[in-house]
Amino acid sequence: MNWDDTTETPAPERLVGSVADGEDQAVESALRPKDLGEFIGQEKVREQLDLVLRAARARGATADHVLLSGAPGLGKTTLSMIIAAEMGAPIRITSGPAIQHAGDLAAILSSLQEGEVLFLDEIHRMSRPAEEMLYMAMEDFRVDVIVGKGPGATAIPLELPPFTLVGATTRAGLLPPPLRDRFGFTAHMEFYEPAELERVVHRSANLLDVEIDADGAAEIAGRSRGTPRIANRLLRRVRDYAQVKADGIITRDIAAAALAVYEVDGRGLDRLDRGVLEALLKLFGGGPVGLSTLAVAVGEERETVEEVAEPFLVREGLLARTPRGRIATPAAWAHLGLTPPRSQAAGNGQQDLFGT
Repeated sequence: MNWDDTTETPAPERLVGSVADGEDQAVESALRPKDLGEFIGQEKVREQLDLVLRAARARGATADHVLLSGAPGLGKTTLSMIIAAEMGAPIRITSGPAIQHAGDLAAILSSLQEGEVLFLDEIHRMSRPAEEMLYMAMEDFRVDVIVGKGPGATAIPLELPPFTLVGATTRAGLLPPPLRDRFGFTAHMEFYEPAELERVVHRSANLLDVEIDADGAAEIAGRSRGTPRIANRLLRRVRDYAQVKADGIITRDIAAAALAVYEVDGRGLDRLDRGVLEALLKLFGGGPVGLSTLAVAVGEERETVEEVAEPFLVREGLLARTPRGRIATPAAWAHLGLTPPRSQAAGNGQQDLFGT
């Protein structure tokens, strides 16, 4: 790393306990479980992580580096905070996109305390020079700082205190093997079952001092796309509706009415999801249609359709990706109450006019 080529300001970071921006962020932070005993779901991950942390405490050593992968909203950030709490260590939080130079990473690493937990969100988006510096920091707790340029450049080794890196990624396949192999423990976060989300909703309602019955919790959980973050967000919106339009108690009917106002249907599809399906079915006869064409029809960016709407629609069996383009499944026609054209009903598909 060349210190002269880096910025003087460290990469943006924040310490746990700083003031959150906006009420929703503050509420979300308050709803986070504080230890593994409070954490709901991810049974295998919790059991494995508990063994890793208990063994490290018994040895009086820092925990191994941890890699958490999975879709957004499943609890990766929460688990990183729990790791710090279980180890009795402070935590520092930053993200891959914030580390654009090796000097950014060096500034963070050199300021860590012994045993501190460094949480690096979206680790796959870190710059290559910083990534290469991280190899040595994780393995040998050392970085080499290069001072000067050309033949006169000098490498100065900088010893680091033992620390635990917790990396989080939504796209584990983009991590290079040398980085992935340096993590002592890796875990993949799965989507939640409805019963687990019901427990999440009940716990959050209790913390928010909101009265909710079992049917109301089940209604919210069933529309939460298998994601605790979405469950908590929907609960807050249903709470608002119950306070303004009802007596403050969340029942199944109140939850259903509230989520209808916020355009979340019985399967958890929102405005964008239904817009994609309606365009695919009504404008293109169920496909196949190219992603760019579909995005223009919906009035959204290609990346928004591909990264926000499509994963859930594919997982729900409402949309399929094929070499010829996106096609609707019979379940999509049934969900929107439409009748597929004869050609699609017979399995012949549509003429490929749009590509992929």
